[in-house]
Amino acid sequence: MTYEVTGEGTADITYQARSASGEAVVVKAAALPWRKTVDVPLGKEPTVSIVLGEKGGQARCALTIRGRHVQSATATGTFGRATCAGSLPGRADPTES
Repeated sequence: MTYEVTGEGTADITYQARSASGEAVVVKAAALPWRKTVDVPLGKEPTVSIVLGEKGGQARCALTIRGRHVQSATATGTFGRATCAGSLPGRADPTES
């Protein structure tokens, strides 16, 4: 699954991924545009959240699962926020390529 944040400047980005602690991963002041492909643990919903800084601006998050766009949202203004979340599909059919 792929998380993507577009825009200019920087944003704090929090996303769900497979990690040793099972906690969400936080990237402070990530340079935009930003993109990350990760595995999400079973039982967790793929989620990416963005928070703009005091300079504001505009940024858009997008969530793609197995190449299919699932959700997008836009954050604008000073400390603007947006969250994209989705549900993982069932186990992949082994005959799919």
